[in-house]
Amino acid sequence: MVTAVARRLAAQRKEIDAVLEPFLLSPETLREVKNKMRTELEYGLKRETQGSATVKMLPTYVCGTPDGTEKGKFLALDLGGTNFRVLLVKIRSGRRKSVRMYNKIFAIPLEIMQGTGEELFDHIVHCIADFLEYMGIKGARLPLGFTFSFPCKQGTLVGWTKGFKATDCEGEDVVDMLREAIKRRNEFDLDIVAVVNDTVGTMMTCGYEDPNCEIGLIAGTGSNVCYMEDMKNIEIVEGNEGKMCINTEWGGFGDNGCIDNIRTEYDKEVDEGSLNPGKQRYEKMTSGMYLGEIVRQILIDLTKRGLLFRGQISESLRKRGIFETKFLSQIESDRLALLQVRQILQQLGLDSTCEDSIIVKEVCGAVSRRAAQLCGAGLAAIVEKKRENRGVEHLQITVGVDGTLYKLHPQVLQETVKELAPWCDVTFMLSEDGSGKGAALITAVAKRLRNIDKYLYAMRLSDETLIDIMARFRREMKNGLSRDFNPTATVKMLPTFVRSIPDGSEKGDFIALDLGGSYFRILRVKVSHEKKQTVQMESEIYNTPEDIMHGSGTRLFDHVAECLGDFMEKQQIKDKKLPVGFTFSFPCRQSKLDEGVLITWTKRFKASGVEGADVVKLLNRAIKKRGDYDADIMAVVNDTVGTMMTCGFDDQRCEVGLIIGTGTNACYMEEMRHIDLVEGDEGRMCINTEWGAFGDDGSLEDIRTEFDREIDRGSLNPGKQLFEKMVSGLYMGELVRLILVKMAKEGLLFEGRITPELLTKGKFETKHVSAIEKSKEGLSKAKDILTRLGVEPSHEDCVAVQHVCTIVSFRSANLVAATLGAILCQLRDNKGVGRLRTTVGVDGSLYKMHPQYARRLHKTTRRLVPDSDVRFLLSESGSGKGAAMVTAVAYRVCAPRGDQPCPPFHAEGVCLAAGPGAAQKASGSPVGCSGESGISQCGDF
Repeated sequence: MVTAVARRLAAQRKEIDAVLEPFLLSPETLREVKNKMRTELEYGLKRETQGSATVKMLPTYVCGTPDGTEKGKFLALDLGGTNFRVLLVKIRSGRRKSVRMYNKIFAIPLEIMQGTGEELFDHIVHCIADFLEYMGIKGARLPLGFTFSFPCKQGTLVGWTKGFKATDCEGEDVVDMLREAIKRRNEFDLDIVAVVNDTVGTMMTCGYEDPNCEIGLIAGTGSNVCYMEDMKNIEIVEGNEGKMCINTEWGGFGDNGCIDNIRTEYDKEVDEGSLNPGKQRYEKMTSGMYLGEIVRQILIDLTKRGLLFRGQISESLRKRGIFETKFLSQIESDRLALLQVRQILQQLGLDSTCEDSIIVKEVCGAVSRRAAQLCGAGLAAIVEKKRENRGVEHLQITVGVDGTLYKLHPQVLQETVKELAPWCDVTFMLSEDGSGKGAALITAVAKRLRNIDKYLYAMRLSDETLIDIMARFRREMKNGLSRDFNPTATVKMLPTFVRSIPDGSEKGDFIALDLGGSYFRILRVKVSHEKKQTVQMESEIYNTPEDIMHGSGTRLFDHVAECLGDFMEKQQIKDKKLPVGFTFSFPCRQSKLDEGVLITWTKRFKASGVEGADVVKLLNRAIKKRGDYDADIMAVVNDTVGTMMTCGFDDQRCEVGLIIGTGTNACYMEEMRHIDLVEGDEGRMCINTEWGAFGDDGSLEDIRTEFDREIDRGSLNPGKQLFEKMVSGLYMGELVRLILVKMAKEGLLFEGRITPELLTKGKFETKHVSAIEKSKEGLSKAKDILTRLGVEPSHEDCVAVQHVCTIVSFRSANLVAATLGAILCQLRDNKGVGRLRTTVGVDGSLYKMHPQYARRLHKTTRRLVPDSDVRFLLSESGSGKGAAMVTAVAYRVCAPRGDQPCPPFHAEGVCLAAGPGAAQKASGSPVGCSGESGISQCGDF
């Protein structure tokens, strides 16, 4: 008899275990769930796949977390279930930082949850009016944060969940519906600043206490998570800088069938009987709203098998919703004795034995533990993604959590995350005050960021504004090319007398000088043809002291000549007269290739007696004064021309040269028929735009800010080079410093503290902007840099400073893209083609060293000039090599049919080069050369 009973019990046990076995998930299965979740996260972020993704990854437009400086009174609404909460939140900042809350809870009757949208929002406004009356603040216009815990896309309801079915709401903006209801009541007004999900509210609530909190998890009636994602990964939102909170809406995970292998017959039964069959499948396996129903389906099955309740299915067990989350939590509690379990079952109308109580307790445990494990697997996918975003081997992060189910099984959830994401140290922080407080904090943060953005708003340039700037610059280009308008044009469009880029046949031994900043570079460039054309370069860099930059022109060119003599001594070529190309990176007017009359100094140079003089003559005079070597200066070119020629050596489609460094400028190949300043209509000539002066006539006043004007007032050349002062590396760091000082004075940064270092001009350099904008270590760099400036920044200070750097450097890239776009449009129209294919040669420290600049410039240029295929080619060898290449091309163009080039100057001092294709004279003179004067001057090639 005992043996028979034992066998019966063993058989029953085996059958019960078989029923519960699908709820026991192995580590391998959980890892598979994690990987599938990770895939769905990526689909939701991508523009191409977001529409069909099950995990929608909805942008929240929450781009910051609390930093402790928030303060004021805020109203918060919290709608996400059968109860609606209205709160008054008072936030105090500073040393006595605190949050005080007053709230009232209102019921949402079922007939309103499933009635019309107008009825629902009228009920909400009725509750708000009641609360305002109760608090005595009906006349105050308070900032409002609205926690609306349903899937929304930019404030538009995607779909109801959690038993809500109010009509005429899906596809509508919930803020607009709330505003309309407030107008209908016409008793009060509110400033609705933010609408957020409950996950976001939870993250913000916990983020107020712990700045490491960048994930919010709800594990209660519903199931969802949000986290701070890098903007560069969010394709569905414009912009690449900073972070934004993403509401994953992961409840829909599996709606495409990807987790059908772990769904049980009971999950399918619950889904089919729900208000939204086939949707929110992951939520139906993990949230409190459905777990009790899964338990009920299992109990019915076990009862039918004769394993529970003596095989009798009672009327109570047939009732949907009998097992609420609270009963599930009570029964599953480890502290609850079997007798108490029996009492709960009896309250539910279930007549049970002690054995029944044991089985029911096991069923509840299996279902709720599986829910915790599945949440843990999804969360592991997110923390691993965060770790990869930061590019660190080990991640420390805090997850803010709310919801009854988390409180039931916190250890299971934590252990699952630890096992599946072993390189992430995750701290779980329980949100004691709910998402309503979070909505108020988001409102406070949004208000603070709105105050910060008022300083930066003018630097955010729309595509419409950039297209308008393109048109303005195009007009300035036309004026600069015109003989009539050039004298008053700000963009001087200077002819360079360079008519050709390298074609690969150049050869020879050349010297190149490169003067454009505090360092002066000399190169020896050997171009040879053995098996293929090769270029060998040797160079020396010489310092140009500030006292020489600001002294007399004689001292400056004596210094250049001295450096050249030293270089030739080291190269052992003092006895040779090599052709010299001179890169002189300042605005010069030329009437031939070997002449350059300085129009004005830029970039901190102020040497006297040079403006209005020919720099080639000044250098020749300094060389002759020395008398220990000779040099044949064939060409003087701008650094933009040198860059174009350097890149043109590698890519013969290169017809634009661009400098974005200490200064900024561009050149391009223009049709001779458009250049009124030079005789002749055939062929092309390189034009040095000198675009740094764009706007000197006031044409950019509408986009210049108070900070641009302050920069200009404190410069060496007030009122000049205004475009350059808005975009170049010489001024960018100072622009950021001025903005930071202003924000600190307003109490928006550093708790209002301003240090002497921060007030010192030049202390915040452009290299600091580049460091702060590095994607992985920018915030830590910001903290280091600000600390050296005597500031003790908070995490949010660092985020704000990074934001300022981003806006300033992004504006620079956008403005350069607009002016470059004008040049590209000119080239396209000149060629009469529908689509332009060209190469832009680029040089400059800002372009090379700033981690985001080149990508931003490329992206904006292609957006502004969509009918173009532009290749950006970095000039690795600098503009000095380009000067040598200009000289080499001049020799190639002037060369006779033999191998030896013609002398650069005839006895009359004139070498005429009518350009490629000119007829050879009958006298045997080189192609394009003549001893007669008056046709075209030396180097016009």
